[in-house]
This record gives sequence, structure tokens and C-alpha cells, in this order.
Amino acid sequence: MKDQQKELTFKYIKEDLPAGLVVFLVALPLCLGIALASGAPLFSGIIAGVVGGIVVAIASGSNVSVSGPAAGLTVIVLNGINDLGNYNTFLLAVVIAGILQIILGYLKAGVIGYYFPSSVIKGMLAAIGIILILKQAPVAIGYVKNMPQPYHIMSIVIATISIGIILIWEMPFIKKFPISKWVPGALIAVLVGTALNELVVFYDPALKLIDTQLVKLPVANSIQEFGQQFSFPDFGSLANPKVYILAATIAIIASLESLLSTEAADKLDPQKRITPTNRELKAQGIGNVISGLIGGLPLTAVIVRTSANVNAGSKTKLSAIIHGILLLISVILLASILNKIPLACLAAVLLVVGYKLAKVSLFKQMYKLGWEQFIPFIITVVAIQFSDLLKGITLGMIVAIFYILRANYRRDYIIHHDKLNNGGLIKIDLTEHVTFLNKGSLAKKLSQIDNGIKVVIDGTNAHYIDLDVLEIIYNFKETAVNKNIEVELINVPKFQGSFGH
Repeated sequence: MKDQQKELTFKYIKEDLPAGLVVFLVALPLCLGIALASGAPLFSGIIAGVVGGIVVAIASGSNVSVSGPAAGLTVIVLNGINDLGNYNTFLLAVVIAGILQIILGYLKAGVIGYYFPSSVIKGMLAAIGIILILKQAPVAIGYVKNMPQPYHIMSIVIATISIGIILIWEMPFIKKFPISKWVPGALIAVLVGTALNELVVFYDPALKLIDTQLVKLPVANSIQEFGQQFSFPDFGSLANPKVYILAATIAIIASLESLLSTEAADKLDPQKRITPTNRELKAQGIGNVISGLIGGLPLTAVIVRTSANVNAGSKTKLSAIIHGILLLISVILLASILNKIPLACLAAVLLVVGYKLAKVSLFKQMYKLGWEQFIPFIITVVAIQFSDLLKGITLGMIVAIFYILRANYRRDYIIHHDKLNNGGLIKIDLTEHVTFLNKGSLAKKLSQIDNGIKVVIDGTNAHYIDLDVLEIIYNFKETAVNKNIEVELINVPKFQGSFGH
């Protein structure tokens, strides 16, 4: 038995090790790029990647999900740092957000993801995609504040080539080659962009990118210097109410994105294993507490890295842990090399991500689904652009709930008309759940029934009929004799109470 377990463990290591390498190659440019888009130190993206890869993977019950800094939080981070005035105060909000997530896990709130309409979720992601495009376009053209020329020709060339490489790498004819499975297009784009700038440095220094257009990670020459690179929360800001508002926002959005990504990961998992959602919330909370304490960005489960993990043949969470270890090694040993990467390459990666989140086909698809889906979707998109993520989602939810209530208002009963020789018959079939939301609509329909009609109200299919609705039905039956209306009730519970008149 022990020999079988050892053989199985070794087999998983053989499969998870290359998968972890693939996820690392995908994660490295994304960690740097998301930090760039968030207006945070680039090192903070690596920290979040390491914590997500090692700590969250160990604490989580998911076998294939990968966690780290998420594009979905860039808007919150960017606005949060600006609102709080400095990065250290922002880190305090991240720590508190993690604590809130842990509490949510213990409160068994892992089901919250099921209560957000897909139209609002898609609107949130599309809005983030638009913001990524708007924020990264200036970086792609090499814009630097206070420079006489608003663009840099080499930055434009590198960004264009990088976008081209990423898009070509995803074409079907490239996917036929095994290398496309192991080497992501984003990495190829970064390597080519970096090589191009190095060639320019050698052949035509006048065209080379300046320092502010390159990745700027701190380079440590000793363990002590490496330790000095970390940032820490400003606990002196505990009395600042803005910190708690931001923390709640991060906790809600990060939890929602993690639960949605984890659900998608379970569907991608060839073995169809189910992740315990409450444990996932606790794991994400622990990750955010640790990330915030040492200077990292807030993190979530992320679908892009998870997809790469599954496609690379991952079998267990070991691959996510390996990717986290490789990120840590890279920042310790390869910082000077990483500092040669043009920011235009990272901007190109994020521009493609933004396009995928907000592609035109998504807007067309939502429009075809009808106004009940499209209006909450588009309002969420627009509201986020002109306010912030939480306000935009809240407004989108209000509109979505309005349409849900309107649908329930109309669909809690079905009316059948059957004409007879001596008048007419109207049959009202009550559906599965008849709630107070239907009270007004049903009362209106009953008041419009003509004199001399027979009315049959059938509650056979109803599992629940609200007391308010029963009151309307029995009140109608009592007053129907005044209009010579015959009322027959089938499987409708008796009304226990007074009619209030």
C-alpha cells in the first residue's frame, strides 16, 4: 500500500512539476503587469503571486485553482491607493479585507457567488477590461509625464509586436504545436520585446527606452537588503473610516471573483472534483492577510492561470505551490534581468486581457439575450466607468433585481380563457411559489373579470402561497357574488385571518 502511494505521489510530481513551470511563465508577466496597472510597486505583484501560489494553495481545498493578483482588482487598488494617500495605509485595508473573508468563511457565506446575476458579473468584467485598455494605452506608447514628446517610437513598436505575438500565439494553427502548450504567448512577447530594446541599446542608443519605461524591481545584494524591500501596513490608520470601506469592498469583490473562478476551475478539472467554497473563502482570507502584512497586492483565485494549470496537465495543488516557489526564486535571483523588461510588453499583455474581457462580441451577445439581461449589464459597465467598482455593481444589482421582481410579478400564475356557450370560464393556475410580489398583479387581474364568468383558481402546482395572496383570493371569492361570478378553489389552503376591512 505504501509503495503504491509513493508511486502515485511520484507520478503526480512528474506531472505537476512541468505544470507549475508553465503557470510560473504565465504568472510572471501578469504579476508585474497587474501591479503596474494598479499603480502599486511592481514587487507587490510578485509578493501576491508567491503568497497565492504557496499559502493559498496549501490552505485551499481546490486541486487545480491558482491564486494571485487579479486584473479584476486593479481599479479598486488604483483608486484605493489614491483615496488613502499612500500604499502603507492601503496595505492595512488588505489585511482587514482578509480578516473579513475568513469571517465570511466561518459564517458559511461561500454560497454568495450564486446570488449575483450573471449580467452584473459580466458587466463588471467588461468594465474592468475597458479600464485596463484606457489605463495601459499610454504605457504602451511610452508616455511619461513631463516629457516633451508624448510618445516613444520604440515603445510603440515593442507594444505592437508584443500584441501581435500574443494574438498569433492563440491562433488554431499555432495551437497544433506542442510548444504552445508549454510556452505562453505572453512570455514570448516579453522575451522578444526585451531583446528588441537590448538590440537598440547596442546599435542605436538614441532610440532606447529610458529607465521609467522599464520594469523597476529592487535588486538585493544580501538577505538584509532583500528584507528591506517589503512594505508594511500603517496600523496608525486604524481610526480612518475610509480604510474599512475599502477593506469591505476588497473583501466582497475578491470573494466573489474567487468563488466564480473556483467554480470555473472545478468545471475545467478533468476529475471533476468539487472545491469546498467556505474553505476557499478562509484560504483567500489567510492569503490576503499575509500578502497585506508584507506589502503584497490583494489576491484572488484567477482563471487565466488556473486554465494554464489544467491545460498543462496538473493533477494536484503541488503545481500551484511550485509556481509560487519559482516566482520567489525569480525575484531573488533574477531581479536585475527582469528590470530589462519594457513596460510596453506588460502593457501589451494587459491590453489583450482587457480586450478579452470587453470584446464587442460580448456586448452583442448580451443585447441578443434581451433587455432584462442587457440593461443591468450595460448600466454596470457605464456606472463603473463614472464611479467605482462597488457603486457600479450595486447600481447594476438594483436594476437586475428590478427585472427579477418584474418577472416574478408576471409569472407567479398562468391564466387560461375557455369560452363556453353560456358565458365563459377563466382558469388561474398558481405556479410553484406564489409570493407577496404577485399580490398587486393578481388583485388587478381579478378585479377586471367580467360579470357572469366562472373562475377556477387551481393551487395544485403551488408549493407555497403567501398569506397576502390567500387574502386576495378569499376576498375575491367573498365579493364575487356581487358580480354574479362563480368561484371554485382547487387545492388552495384556507385563509386564516381577517380581510382587513
